[in-house]
Formats: sequence, structure tokens, C-alpha cells
Amino acid sequence: MSAFHVKFLTPNSFLNPVSGIISSTRLYANPSQTAVPAAPAAQAPKEIAAERLEPRVEKRDGYYILKEKFRDGINPQEKVKVNGEPMKLFMENGIEELAKIPFEELDKSKDSKDDVDVRLKWLGLFHRRKHQYGRFMMRLKLPNGVTTSAQTRYLASVIKQYGEHGCADITTRQNWQIRGVTLPDAPAIIKGLKEVGLTSIQSGMDNVRNAVGNPLAGIDPHEIVDTRPYLDVLQQFITSNSQGNPEFTNLPRKWNVCVIGSHDLYEHPHINDLAYMPATKNGQFGFNLLVGGFFSAKRCAEAIPLDAWVPEEDVVPVCGAILEAFRDLGFRGNRQKCRMMWLIDELGVEGFRSEVVKRMPQQALERASSEDLIDHKWERRDYFGVHPQKQEGLSFVGIHIPVGRLEAGDMDQLARLADEYGSGELRLTVEQNIIIPNIENSKVEALLNEPLLKEKFLPEPPILMKGLVACTGNQFCGQAIIETKAQALKVTEEVERLVSVTRPVRMHWTGCSNTCGQVQVADIGFMGCMTKDENGKTVEGVDVYLGGRIGSDSHLGDIYKKGVPCKDLVPFVVDIMIEKFGAVRREREEGEE
Repeated sequence: MSAFHVKFLTPNSFLNPVSGIISSTRLYANPSQTAVPAAPAAQAPKEIAAERLEPRVEKRDGYYILKEKFRDGINPQEKVKVNGEPMKLFMENGIEELAKIPFEELDKSKDSKDDVDVRLKWLGLFHRRKHQYGRFMMRLKLPNGVTTSAQTRYLASVIKQYGEHGCADITTRQNWQIRGVTLPDAPAIIKGLKEVGLTSIQSGMDNVRNAVGNPLAGIDPHEIVDTRPYLDVLQQFITSNSQGNPEFTNLPRKWNVCVIGSHDLYEHPHINDLAYMPATKNGQFGFNLLVGGFFSAKRCAEAIPLDAWVPEEDVVPVCGAILEAFRDLGFRGNRQKCRMMWLIDELGVEGFRSEVVKRMPQQALERASSEDLIDHKWERRDYFGVHPQKQEGLSFVGIHIPVGRLEAGDMDQLARLADEYGSGELRLTVEQNIIIPNIENSKVEALLNEPLLKEKFLPEPPILMKGLVACTGNQFCGQAIIETKAQALKVTEEVERLVSVTRPVRMHWTGCSNTCGQVQVADIGFMGCMTKDENGKTVEGVDVYLGGRIGSDSHLGDIYKKGVPCKDLVPFVVDIMIEKFGAVRREREEGEE
């Protein structure tokens, strides 16, 4: 039976500010657009032995644990979970005691060391053992990327106390990460997060990651549906209203979800484990489902149709059913083969679908609708600069945050701008930028003249900066092979000085093969590696990817050239810009080197 047995009511915070009901936020697409063809006839499920469909986990004392008979060949992370339930650090206040123990003492036993390096990730705390021993990165949950000025100020106050060790990043999943946190401070920080309506619970390791939606939700004149209510209720379901939900904290691997709200596909559905694609069926609004999209060091796969449609009231139940199927049946051996797509491959789409159906409250799931509401000829829009909202007299302003990095003072200033010119709200994007919504048109000019927007966070950034994304890199991340953020900015500035382009070229940097920087969706992607230079010396380098696309014509890019030394990147990228993207060399001023 499905674990989804609680009917979730819609909290007041989800309600449309005008009408007070979720359904009123929906706008149907232009009826003149062409509907996509109906899904092909369902294929017969693969023959799967009955014993393979036995759940690998069972519930004991309120938590799911891997059954003894399925523990042969499990990976080290699974062994850590078997040896100690990570969620007890949160749900049974284990972190309070852990935080009192001197850090050097914690390193003396394997179990407490596993608490520090692995189990705390269930609380969103990532120990930076390699580069910042004793300090943590803390990852927040921020459904739809919507945050408030009060939340932003609180996060600024946290990182401010850590001086040069403290900073914040906007991630490629539309949320905040803050750096410099020490373990003794963590319990108080977690309590402070709760007071401003934030949580870090279930944001790392084998959990559902931040739920992504349209950054223009509720304000875009062309949106299909306001994604915020769906993502808010998904977050509440998955985390049990931020109290912790053990139903979904022992997944085989991380799991990503998004709800699509516009034709622009800002949410990148093709790289999510579950993507809700707006579609009507027999006059009723709902979503077709894509499943299985993911990146990893050994394999990247685009999401595929589940041949399923759900009405909007079943957004939560189907999410729960898919998560349960993954939790119960997913691989727990080689970590490179534990994402949900590997399970779909083994069972076949129909076999996986049938397991989802078994876990639905009514053991039923409709086939996909042919009435897709997404205009697949839509040209993806740029959100930088000033744009009119659907609300008369209001505008939003998209601003560029170079590679998503902010200091405490930056965050305080952004909070002030949101209060002074808008409604006290900020929107984060998967490209690591920020949108300030709900600005009265009479205040737009004054906002644009603010020093922060004229000197640092530009509403109209240089054309090649617009699509620049970079992961944390080896400044903080122990898995990154190269430094990414500063290097990405330097290379882009140099390339822009040398060539002129007529359209943005999206460039993504990632420090290692885990591809947190999502290089496969970029026009040009740079994945960190070690390589040899012309003298045979080992140096930092990148594997270069080309051809990634986003929007309705989404496609993952392919490797173009391996092992390019970082010191040789500027002329290499200049040549790519000229050959592949129609760039032309700039004329040098006399005397310019």
C-alpha cells in the first residue's frame, strides 16, 4: 500500500493573493497551438522475477532500513545508513549532543566521523574536510527559488560571523548554500532557519533535492500555470512540513523534481528524475510525467515519458508512489548505477509504471494526454533587465549574479532593495541569478540607479556573462579537480574582449565529473580534469563539451575535446566562438597588447 495516506490541505501561504484558490493561478495556453501526438501504444512489461519486486527496505522503529538479505555488495554510503540512521540527528536531536563534542574527538571513532562526514548531510550540513577542516557548507530547501528579505538577512547574518570563511552561493537547483558554518553553531542556526520559514532538512545525500519551478511564477503574463502552490505542497509532503519525513530519507540515491510552468522550460525538465509537464485531458488540467533524467560521472540520461497523466490533485500522490517504487526497488551497489533511470532500464518503462500504479492510493494511473500545453516552437526568453508583470503597474527586474557568489553585504543590500522597491521577495534561478519582482513602475528607474545594480549585479550584463554558470570548484569542494568560479569569470572576460557575438552563448563550468555545473546542458561546457601541457607537465585542464540545448528543443551536449589545459583555454574558446557561434574578432586599438 502507498505510504501516502494523509490528505494535505492547502495552507494559506499557498493561496493566490487575489482569489484565494490554487486553480485561479492557472492560465491555459493559446488554443491555436498544435497538440503533440498521443503517446505510442504501451509496450508489454518485461518479464521480471517476482523476487526482484520484493522491497529491499523495511520499516523499523519509524525509519526505513535495508533488509539483511539485501546487504551483500552494498556501497559504503549504504553501510553508513545501516550502521546508524541519519535522520536521528535531526528528529531525535542527535545534533545537539554531537555539537558539544570537540571536533578532534569526533575524528577518533569511525561512527562519529561518519556522523560528521556523511550523516549530517541529511540535515544539509556538508563537512569541507579537505579545504575547510571543521567547517561546513549548509544547503537550504527553497521550493521554486522564492525567498524573502527576512530570510536573506538571516542568512547574511550567519555568514557574516565567519569573516573570510563565510559566503553564499546560488545553486543550479534554485536554492541557497551558505559556507563557513561550524558544528557548535549548527543547532542554533537550524532553529534560526525555522524562525524565518527556512529549513535545511533532507537537502543532501540520498534525499529529494530542492524542488524547482518557474522563477517567474505568478508574475509572467505568458505563464501556463503558477508553479509555486505545487512545489510548496510537494516540499511539505516530502519533508513532513520541515519536521523530517523518514518515508523518503533512505532512497538509493539523490532524486530531483520540477514542475513546469512556462513555455520557456526554465526548469530544465529533461534533467530531472520527475518532471510535471502541463497538459489537459478531457477539459481537466493536469500534468504529463517525464521520469529518469540525471547526470553522473559515468552516465547522463534525458528524462523519458512515463506515459502517464495526473490531474493536479494527484501531483502529491504520484510523487509519493514514484519515490516509494525507487526506495523499495532501486539499486544500492555501485553508486554510479543507483539513480532511478537504472531501475527504469531494468524494469522497462511499463514495468516501472506498473510498480508506480501499485503504490497509487487507488492503484490507477491514466495514460498520457495528447493535449500538451507547451508551445514547442516557443523561443526561450531572457529574464535580465526590466519586464512587465501580469499585474498592471508592476514590473520585475532580472539581475546578474556573477557565477552565483555573494557576500554578506551583498545579501543585506539585496534584501533592502527587495523591501524598498518590491514586495520583500527575491527569486533565485537555476542559472545562479536573481529576479526582484513586484516593483511599481514608478520605482523602476530609481532601482536601476542603485549602486549595487550599476557596479556589481547588472540588470544588463555583458552578453557572454549572461549564460555563465559555475559550480563551487576546489576552493571549497573536496571533489572538484580545478578552481571554477574565478577561472570562469577570467576566461569569459578575456574571450569577450577578443571576439564579438550577436547572441548569448551559455558556458557552464564544473570542477569534476559529478557535473554539478551541468556542463551537458550548455552550449559550451568545461569539466575539470588533470592533463598534460605541451611540455608533458601535469596541469589543471578541462574536457570540453558542445551542443547542449535547453528549452523545447532540449538536448544534452557531447564531448568535443578532452584534456585542454586551463592556461590554453582563451584562444581555444575564441576559435570555438568563431567556428561554431558566428563570432568575429574585435579590432584591436592601436597600442593594445
